[in-house]
Amino acid sequence: MMAKDHTLYKDLTCTHFFHQKSIFLLPKFPNSTMTIHTLLFVSLLIFSFIESSRGGNKDKFFTELQNSLEVTAKPVQDGLVLEAGKDMVTIKWKLKSSAKVDADDTFKKIQVKLCYAPISQVDRPWRKTHNELFKDKTCPHEIVSKSYDKTPQSLDWTVDLDIPTGTYFVRAYGIDGDGQEVAYGQSSDEGRKKNLFSVQAISGGHVSLDIASILFSIFSVVSLLVFFVKEKKKAKLEQRE
Repeated sequence: MMAKDHTLYKDLTCTHFFHQKSIFLLPKFPNSTMTIHTLLFVSLLIFSFIESSRGGNKDKFFTELQNSLEVTAKPVQDGLVLEAGKDMVTIKWKLKSSAKVDADDTFKKIQVKLCYAPISQVDRPWRKTHNELFKDKTCPHEIVSKSYDKTPQSLDWTVDLDIPTGTYFVRAYGIDGDGQEVAYGQSSDEGRKKNLFSVQAISGGHVSLDIASILFSIFSVVSLLVFFVKEKKKAKLEQRE
């Protein structure tokens, strides 16, 4: 009788435990915007943990890069605040005429990014500028990443729907064969106060967009978890060998 009661107690305890844990395992969606932000935050934490566990090049500094690229970014309609998802910016880049002829010999890719101007970084530590590139949050929005072409390039870019309201400039990085930044150029001056443009984010929301964002966020979290588990298994196998 005592053994039976003990088994029943264990079953009830386990049931209560998993009931409590389900609060964390099963997401609730009373507020779609809050849910999206929470899932994205969790994704960022997981991704940061994976990156830290994998190591990587953490000694690359922005001030060490060659300023050898000439970059311009001009809104198609001057003098207007650009509307996300609608208005366009013409972006051009090429090797500076003052740079050495072979300055871009190590470039394998060009990466063009949308960057926050200082005025849009105030009181926003998640957009903070760091000299260490792996910490830098100045340019989180990728515009294009492609194989490097030595001839002058041009792109008409429509401001993405998810770009938040703010003041911006454009920066391009020359990437070498190891995937490391070796050079840069930007459409603004060194202090990032000139040749800027402003973007107005879309207002309101749609149920379909909210649902799509939630599903994408969940998929991102699951993908990162699967990737992390695979990396851990791979690391263990390498250690055994």
